[in-house]
Amino acid sequence: MTYAEYVKPLRIVVDRTSPVPLYHQLSQQFTAAIEKGILKPGDSFENELSLADRLELSRPTVRRAISELVSRGLLVRRRGVGTTVASQVIHRRDELTSLYDDMQRKGQQPVTVVRQFATERRDARAAEMLGVDPDTPLVCIERLRLANDTPTALMQNWLPPQYADVTVADLERGSLYGWLRARGAFPVIARQTISARRPTAAERKLLALAPGDPLLTMMRRAYLANGEAVEFGDHCYRFDQYAFDVTVHDR
Repeated sequence: MTYAEYVKPLRIVVDRTSPVPLYHQLSQQFTAAIEKGILKPGDSFENELSLADRLELSRPTVRRAISELVSRGLLVRRRGVGTTVASQVIHRRDELTSLYDDMQRKGQQPVTVVRQFATERRDARAAEMLGVDPDTPLVCIERLRLANDTPTALMQNWLPPQYADVTVADLERGSLYGWLRARGAFPVIARQTISARRPTAAERKLLALAPGDPLLTMMRRAYLANGEAVEFGDHCYRFDQYAFDVTVHDR
């Protein structure tokens, strides 16, 4: 099978008389095709050389258009695989929600696999984050969250001991924040840190990452209205499945 047979070329119209840069014209048309479902998640994307030859454009122009789509999370480049259309990305807005809520809002079906569960785990870092004594027995939870059978996040959470009545069944059938609210504990504000790093071998396997793929991470401390820390979370997400949308304001 030839490359042209393997990847169906998308019809692109380039207007060389337009003041809009050629790379941006390409980017706009590819974006529209992805948003309309003409190019679907997982589809192989026509390579740079083929596009440049077919459209009679320079390779730097095509490369810039593709790079723009990659930087926006619409395309994914993987060594040995090539460039493909990214899976649907979950966007977490700057509000206090859970991943479970975000998935449902996106129309996805969240599935939770509880990998570790303990109600008397001692952890100095988690205790410090929750503002309790280092010897305090904490609730420790580790979950793998999937969206439509795609592994999306690996989440570790710690709760103060008064929430030791949570069960594995509670965690598998809904969100942790949903359980807390039903319990009468309403997280109203959180402080979180977002960063990126390389995954461990275990994380790479659990999240089905390719060699060289990064992880998006978030650490969060959530508080009740009285200022009491109710949850500490240390989460990592597949880079091609998740994004944070943050609104900033002038001071």
